[in-house]
Amino acid sequence: MKKRALCTLLVMVIGLTQIIPAYAATIPELKQQLADTQNQLNAISGQVYGLEGQKDAVEEEIDELDGTLVQLMGSISLLEEEIEDKKAEIVQAQDELDKAIAREEAQYQAMKMRIKFMYEKGNSSYAQLLFESKSLGDMINKAEYIEKLYAYDRKMLLSYQETRQQVADLKERLEEEKSELEAEEFELKEEEAALEEALEAKRAEAENYEVQIAQIQQSAAAYKALIKQQTAQIKQLEAEEAARRAKEEAERKAREEAERKKKEQNNKDKGSDNSDKGTTTPKPGGSASADVLSLINSASGSSKGKEVASFACRFIGNPYVPGGTSLTNGADCSGFTQAVYREFGISIPRNSSSQRSCGTGVSYADAQPGDLICYAGHVGMYIGNGYIVHASTQRTGIKITPATYKEILAVRRVL
Repeated sequence: MKKRALCTLLVMVIGLTQIIPAYAATIPELKQQLADTQNQLNAISGQVYGLEGQKDAVEEEIDELDGTLVQLMGSISLLEEEIEDKKAEIVQAQDELDKAIAREEAQYQAMKMRIKFMYEKGNSSYAQLLFESKSLGDMINKAEYIEKLYAYDRKMLLSYQETRQQVADLKERLEEEKSELEAEEFELKEEEAALEEALEAKRAEAENYEVQIAQIQQSAAAYKALIKQQTAQIKQLEAEEAARRAKEEAERKAREEAERKKKEQNNKDKGSDNSDKGTTTPKPGGSASADVLSLINSASGSSKGKEVASFACRFIGNPYVPGGTSLTNGADCSGFTQAVYREFGISIPRNSSSQRSCGTGVSYADAQPGDLICYAGHVGMYIGNGYIVHASTQRTGIKITPATYKEILAVRRVL
């Protein structure tokens, strides 16, 4: 299992080194690589979680085996105490048996002594004792005495023999119980050895899981470092891209401003009408209205939209008045667009945020003359070829401006 874990780690490390690009990758490519690396890290995290679960299960088994082993050792200890008690009981029973045998032997020797004594006195021993009786009563008494003597000897001998047998049976029973306890102790010790062997195997298995988890965590740390590196690289490239775009935008605005000033100077030099003051539309060779009409008519779109756009441009140069809705006396941005559409029987909301929701939304690429171009807090009317007419500020009034002079939020078509 350890060899398999090492091989897995080696494959992960090789795969990790292959992730790092050997060329200048683009931001989308780096983001894809970052996503791949994150997926691999997630997979590794899942492996760690799975291994930790298996390790926990093994540790639970170890705890159960430990508990069983402790109980088993307690049982063995109690058995050993019982065996020692049985040994003491057997010693005591043996002592009682020896005493019973001694008492039996003593009674037996006493009987033999009496029999020998009577035998040595001759055949007249008991008979003579009876014949020497002075009376029948005396004879009967002596006969009863002899009978009692025999009965006593027999009773005592049988009692001692019975006691001896009981003690011998007790000793044998204790020996059997001791043998059973020793057999049970042997079996428990064999079970203890098997449990200890199983414990060692489970502990080794748990240690192996720890090794695998540590190795995979090392790979996870490498993936985390790579994610950090890729993220930093993406941020750097994005910052560089943002700086490049900002520079291009600044250059574009500078060019437009220079062009505007140049055109204003050209207009002044040509004696342009003051009503066109403030426009940013090119006015080559003719009046502003002619230039504007040419700008509108050259754009793609409906004739109705071009008519509305042409009408709106007739009020270029009129003042910007906050809250105003007059095309001649002054209007703000939404008041201007509302007043233009009103002239064509079209009703739209009063403020710029509401106008951002009227009509139908289209993309800026599909914008046509007469469409509303909506910005944050501002609105104008598209006249084609990238320009709008709008009530700009109190300083400049109603004028023409490039449609992309700030971020476009929506393009709405109401015609």
